Amino acid sequence: GPAESRRVYLTFDDGPDPDWTPRILDALAEAGVLAAFFTIGKLARAAGAVVRRATAEGHLIGNHSWSHRHPWTMSPAAARREVRDGATALADLMGQAPAYFRPPHGRLRRCMVEEAREGGQRVVLWSRSAVDWGPLGHAVGIRARLARVGAGDIVLMHDGGRGINRPD
Repeated sequence: GPAESRRVYLTFDDGPDPDWTPRILDALAEAGVLAAFFTIGKLARAAGAVVRRATAEGHLIGNHSWSHRHPWTMSPAAARREVRDGATALADLMGQAPAYFRPPHGRLRRCMVEEAREGGQRVVLWSRSAVDWGPLGHAVGIRARLARVGAGDIVLMHDGGRGINRPD
């Protein structure tokens, strides 16, 4: 409907982070906004309470692989395992398999896409990035990029530090 066409989809990758993710969840709750979190399986397993909180608050939890290895740097069997193990970690925490998969670095690889689909997951990328990481990941630039977000955009942000991300 008309409301649907104006909707913006906020997504956060590379968490959960024990410090940043709860702060983001607090901010989303204060604003009355739901988001999607594409989580790394091994981090989700280590911060299960954060994943359960996000789920309880109505946020979508998607699979962002087991360990965030670059899709092009491993064998097809290992790549498939990354998808499967990430999904398993989330299913164990949420009591249901994740419905969405976002490949690390947004790099599509056929065997990973197939594995995700076989596990009932739709592959989701993004249309607009906050670029909240690396040398461009400073507040002024992030604010400017987010100001250009429009209806229907899927916005990529990060709640996991991983060394280069700037969740602040």
